[in-house]
Amino acid sequence: MLYSYLAGEIMAPFLASFIIMNGVSFLVRLIPFLNTVLEYDISPADFIRLFSYLFPTMLSYSIPMAAMLGVTIGFSRLANDSEMLAFKASGISIYQVVPPLLVFSFLVASVTAYFSVSLIPAGNISLQKMMYQLAKEKIDRGIREQTFTEALGDLVVHVGTIDRENRTWHNVWVSDNRERAIPAITMANSGTMRSDVEEMKATLILNDGSMHVPEPTSSQIITFDRYILDIPLKPLANATLRQTRGTMNLSELLAQTEKVGADTEAGGSYFTEYLSRLVLPVGCFTLALFGLPLGLQAGPGKRAIGIPLGLGIYIIYYVVFSIARGIASNGGTVAAMTTTMWLPNLFFLALAVVLIRQTAHEQQFVPPVISSILAIQVSIIQSLFHRAVSFVFPSRRKDPPPTYQAGDFESSPPSPNNLHGHVATRVFHFPSCPYYHLSHTIEFKNVSMALDAGFTPCPRCRHIMDKEK
Repeated sequence: MLYSYLAGEIMAPFLASFIIMNGVSFLVRLIPFLNTVLEYDISPADFIRLFSYLFPTMLSYSIPMAAMLGVTIGFSRLANDSEMLAFKASGISIYQVVPPLLVFSFLVASVTAYFSVSLIPAGNISLQKMMYQLAKEKIDRGIREQTFTEALGDLVVHVGTIDRENRTWHNVWVSDNRERAIPAITMANSGTMRSDVEEMKATLILNDGSMHVPEPTSSQIITFDRYILDIPLKPLANATLRQTRGTMNLSELLAQTEKVGADTEAGGSYFTEYLSRLVLPVGCFTLALFGLPLGLQAGPGKRAIGIPLGLGIYIIYYVVFSIARGIASNGGTVAAMTTTMWLPNLFFLALAVVLIRQTAHEQQFVPPVISSILAIQVSIIQSLFHRAVSFVFPSRRKDPPPTYQAGDFESSPPSPNNLHGHVATRVFHFPSCPYYHLSHTIEFKNVSMALDAGFTPCPRCRHIMDKEK
């Protein structure tokens, strides 16, 4: 029961973080593709396919972040509601809540490994083929009878008539501006176009015509029965005309490394890509472990500094990983590159274990100065958020309630009985309050003790405190 309860506490914020992270990533990826979508007139079905090929790469980075945030938020809630304190009072130590965390971390790391090893190269290949196919379709749509078209880039094509059944052009005129100050003009009685998605090129086949090649001082006229013109298709959004590291699987990366030599810069880049696909899933496992000690930095009356700390650790991890990858990609021995790539994971895994141990022994691992700075930053962010909401929704503006500290009251307002504080809501009530006799409450002798414990007054009792103050 304990393990299933903890799993539920982790999964809910993990799924919420996962959706938010991927939503942001989707918008970031969408912006560079907007021009492409409009230019190529991509249908909704093709648009969905296009982004389905991009999602594996997005998920390989969003899952580790969502896992860390999910664990941090889950344990922060347990600490804020004093449930971790109740666990300790029941004889359940921090080490006993680690097994479900390890299982969760292993599962998200396994999913990340599947994306990194299998889906990312497959998605990149499919994306590349689809983009070139879209370029080919644009060319087909752009070629019209009695119309000049520039769908082929530096080639301007004019077709007299088009036989749609045989896909044959008649009375073809082509102006070739590639690497020429004065274009070469080709005229043919007929022609057709073929595309090769695997080779990422289109081929114009012209029959029975002539080519006019003007030069500054002279010109040439070449007649032909058959003329073949290869045209590299213009890719969409950073696609390339050859197989890249991102489209290779692990065995192909190793084979390419052996072919060019691991000690060369090219071989180092291939072997670094191979190691990256193995290192990142382990990094996901490690980052998820940080959520336990970071989440337990929260507590009643304390600011939740675990989330900004987690964001900092996430950024630092990927900065260190990028530095290690840059060093390893220069080439060298296999042992040296392997050690360089795995060092960040080993360091952060050891750090996560140390922080979990310190948390289990109730040792503070965040210096008070840093904790105060992070708490101030959280307060500033919350204040800015509330101001933004009140500016957008003026009707929701409210005067901020007064804040109280334990020293503001030497004792509670005159009353014959003690205060009652509700455990779940962490709100206390005076004896005159209608909610004084709620169930699941604890007693406080005075206001100072209630404030010290992190409880706040209800609105009715706050009015009494305002008059007393």
